[in-house]
Amino acid sequence: MLPSISAANLAILAEPPHSAYVRRETMPESVVSLVPLRTADLAVGKPLREAVYDWHGKVLLAAGYVIESQTQLDGLIENGFIKDASWDLASSLPPSRQPFVSAPPKKPAPEIPREDPNASKEVIVGMDDVRWYVGETLYLQLIDNPAVRYTVRMIGFVKNKTVFVTAPAIDGKFEFIREGQTFVVRAFSGKKAYAFVTVAVKSMHTPHPYLHLAYPKEVRCTVVRKGVRAEVEIIAAVSLGAPGRAGAAIVTDLSMGGASATIKQILGSKGEEGQIKFKVHAAGQDEFLNLKTVLRSVAPSENGDGFKHGFEFVDVSIHDRLILSAFVHQTLAEGD
Repeated sequence: MLPSISAANLAILAEPPHSAYVRRETMPESVVSLVPLRTADLAVGKPLREAVYDWHGKVLLAAGYVIESQTQLDGLIENGFIKDASWDLASSLPPSRQPFVSAPPKKPAPEIPREDPNASKEVIVGMDDVRWYVGETLYLQLIDNPAVRYTVRMIGFVKNKTVFVTAPAIDGKFEFIREGQTFVVRAFSGKKAYAFVTVAVKSMHTPHPYLHLAYPKEVRCTVVRKGVRAEVEIIAAVSLGAPGRAGAAIVTDLSMGGASATIKQILGSKGEEGQIKFKVHAAGQDEFLNLKTVLRSVAPSENGDGFKHGFEFVDVSIHDRLILSAFVHQTLAEGD
C-alpha cells in the first residue's frame, strides 16, 4: 500500500515525501500539457487515479496516494494540476528525464505537436469547483454590445440557483440592467482564468444595490501562463547600467515576466541590469511600480520610430507581483 502524505506538507504544497514512487521532473515550458484539478477528480479517503503536478510541472503526489482530509483536498483543488489526456508528454522527454511509469508503453508515442508558448489549454469546470472568494473581481461584458463592460464584485452564489454580484456602476453611478440581458463574465484567480455566459435575473435596489445572475451550467477555465502578454501603451522611465543611462519609454506589451518598450535610442547592451518605473491602474486604484530588469533584446521598432527593448523582470517583491498580476489579468479580461 502506498503511503499517504502528511497534512502539513500538502497544506503548503511543498516537497513531496521521499518515496520511490515520486520523481521530481519539470515539464518542457514549450508544451502546455496541464489542466487544473476538479472536485470530481478527487475524494477524501480514496487514492489518486493519476499523478498531481504543481504549476511548474513538478510532481506533488504520485498516483495511488490517499487523500486524508478535506483540508488536503482543498489544497490540491486550489494548486494542483493533472496531465491533459490529449497530450502524451512523456514521448517528448529524453530517456534520462522520463517521469515514472509502472510499465513501458507498448508502442512509441507519436511526435508531440508544438504550441505557441503563450497559448493556454482550456478545461470545463462547475461553478462550485472554483474556489470563489467574497469580493472576487468579476468583469461583465454585454453579449449584444461588447464595448459595454462593467467591473463588479462577487457577493456569493446559491448552487444551481443564482450568482450574486454588486450592482454595475460607471463613475459612481449605478447602471440600469434589464432582466434577460446576456453577459460574458470573466475572472482571474491565481494563475487561472475563468469565463462563463449568464443572464441578468433581477436587479435589486434594497437594502443595497446588487444583481442576480443566472447560475451557469459550466465555467471555462484556462491556465494563464507566465509568458502571456497584455498589449498596453504605458509611459515609463528606464535606466540601465552603472553609471546609469536613462530614457523615456513606451511599454507596448507587459507580462508577469517582463515587458517590451520602445525607446528613441539604444539605451544599453544585452545583459545589462537596470530599473523600469511606470504607473498602472489595478484593482480600482493607481499603483506605481519600480522593477529591477535585465535587458534581453534590442531591435529596431516595427514602425521605424526608435528601438524596441525587451526586458526581463527579476527579484520582483511579493507586493509588486500582486499589483503586476492584477493589472495584467485585468487588461487581458477587458481586452477580450
